Amino acid sequence: MTPMLGAVIGAVTGLGLALVISGWRRIRRPALELRVLPYVRDVHPYIEVPSRPGVMGAVFGPTLRAAADSIGGILGGSASVQRRLVRLGSRSTLEQFRVQQAIWGVAGFTASAVLATFVWSMRGGSVPALLVLCLVGLMAGVLGCDNRLSAQVREREGRMRAEFPVVADLLALTVAAGESPVAGLERILRVIHGSLGEELGHVLADVRTGTHVSAAFDALAARTGVPSIARFAEGLSVAIERGTPLVDVLHAQAADVREATRRDLIEAGGRKEVAMMIPVVFLILPVTVVFAFFPGYVGLHLAS
Repeated sequence: MTPMLGAVIGAVTGLGLALVISGWRRIRRPALELRVLPYVRDVHPYIEVPSRPGVMGAVFGPTLRAAADSIGGILGGSASVQRRLVRLGSRSTLEQFRVQQAIWGVAGFTASAVLATFVWSMRGGSVPALLVLCLVGLMAGVLGCDNRLSAQVREREGRMRAEFPVVADLLALTVAAGESPVAGLERILRVIHGSLGEELGHVLADVRTGTHVSAAFDALAARTGVPSIARFAEGLSVAIERGTPLVDVLHAQAADVREATRRDLIEAGGRKEVAMMIPVVFLILPVTVVFAFFPGYVGLHLAS
């Protein structure tokens, strides 16, 4: 080993150890939120204490955040992403989602680079075309992460839409029994578990922290993407402010949602019926025609 090579290896090793030690010293002392949040669980029981970043996060975090800022500047749409994160009920921030997009983009670029290297080593090819393939992999990773977020939002809102009629009927029963809407929500949350239960848990937590009941339901209507739940929250808010009978409002909301669900099922059945015609027309019908005409064709061929 030459002295120059040994010096380079020693410098790289020393720099790496210095980065690890500096990152460990930065994350050694817990943040203020890590020290305070365990003591406010009785007020806001749905808060999750965030985990401290590891050494890898402390070392590579700035680079990933810079890449995330670049992605956000190129793609834009930060308001749309923030809105979808709120509708998903995710505790991730916009910056964390951009970092995740950067990781997906790096993964797509790596996969495309491996494929391009394999193609170039086996068959050769144009270098610009292979570079374009790598860029396509990068964009596919970034856009795939965004599409995954949209799919998660649709799935969660579908579950909330399916859970809503039962929750509305249970709340109507508790209010008809003489309990207040807040007490009814608290009783319902003991027996239901799901996406809608999480949203109602946030409403209950807002009320416990001093927010007015109508304002808490208005916040639910503002952040949800399900129209029926938004109407439900707005109706509850108006009923609480003006003294409208809540039982009739809740039963009407549940009936409307069941009717909407029935219409959605009928529409989905109609779409599936049209989709079922594709294999019938393009697969089964040609085979039937072949079986019907092939014997006659063979007979004519033999007769001639």
